[in-house]
Amino acid sequence: MKEKDAKEKYYLTEVDKIDSSIYCHHDLMGEIFIEIHAHKKGQFIYTEGGIVYIKTGNKTHFLPARHYMWIPPDVEHAIYPSTPEVIMRNLYFPTEKTDAPFYQQVGIYPVNELLWQLLCYTRKWDGDILETDPKRFPVVAAFKVLLAQISTGPLMLTLPRPKDPRLEKTLVYLKDNLDKNISLAEIASHLGMSERSLHRLFKSDVKMTFIHYYTLLRMFKAMEYVLEKKHTIGEIALMVGYSSLPTFSNTFLKILGKRPSEYLHGNRIYVK
Repeated sequence: MKEKDAKEKYYLTEVDKIDSSIYCHHDLMGEIFIEIHAHKKGQFIYTEGGIVYIKTGNKTHFLPARHYMWIPPDVEHAIYPSTPEVIMRNLYFPTEKTDAPFYQQVGIYPVNELLWQLLCYTRKWDGDILETDPKRFPVVAAFKVLLAQISTGPLMLTLPRPKDPRLEKTLVYLKDNLDKNISLAEIASHLGMSERSLHRLFKSDVKMTFIHYYTLLRMFKAMEYVLEKKHTIGEIALMVGYSSLPTFSNTFLKILGKRPSEYLHGNRIYVK
C-alpha cells in the first residue's frame, strides 16, 4: 500500500484491530478528506493550525484549533480540514457500559493546560498502546479518565443541515452575504413567506431560531478568518456583519469561550 493510502486508511484497518488497545495517531492532515466511517472505540480528536469540519448525521461540527472533540463508539462521521496545515491528534479508547455518560455523547471542548501537557507527552507515539506497556499505557489510561472529569459543558459548535429546500436556499444566501445585516423579514420576503411561517420552519427543521442559526454561521466564519491571520479583528467584525467591535467580541466570547484576540494566542504542539 502506498504511504498516502496508508495514511488515509489507518482509521479503517488499524484502530479496531486489537479491541483492548488504546490507539494513538498524530499527523499533519494535508488535504486528506476522511470518508464516512465508524469505530468500535471512542475517538478523541485534537486539532491545531485551522478548523476541522466533522459531519455526523445531518450535523456539521466546527472543531477549531486548540479544542478537541469526543466521538462515541459506532458514531458514523466524516472529517475534512479547512487548510493543508491542519494537524490532528487522535486517541482511540475502548469504552464500557459502566463508563460515565460523557463517553456516550458527541461534544466539543477547549483543551486545558493539563490535557495539553499530556498531549505534548504523547506527540511522538503511534499505533497500539497495550496494558502491558508500563510506560505509555498508564498515561493514556489516565488521559481517558480525566476527559470526563475536566470536560464540563460542551461548546455549541454545531450547525444542523436543513432538510427543507427553502432553508437550504436560505443558508446559501446567508453565507454569500455575511457582511450584511440580514433580517428575518428580508429572508421571508426572499422566499415568499411570512416572518411567522419562516420562524416556525427554522424551529421545526433545525431546532433553533433564525437569529441563533445566523449568529453561529457568522461566528464560525469569523473563526476561520481569525485563524487565517490575514485581517485585523476590526476588519473581521465588518466581514461578518458587525459594525460594533465590542458586540462582535462579546458574541465571539459567548460562542467560543474566548475573545478573538485571545484566540490568536495559545500553546501549540508540533509534530517533531
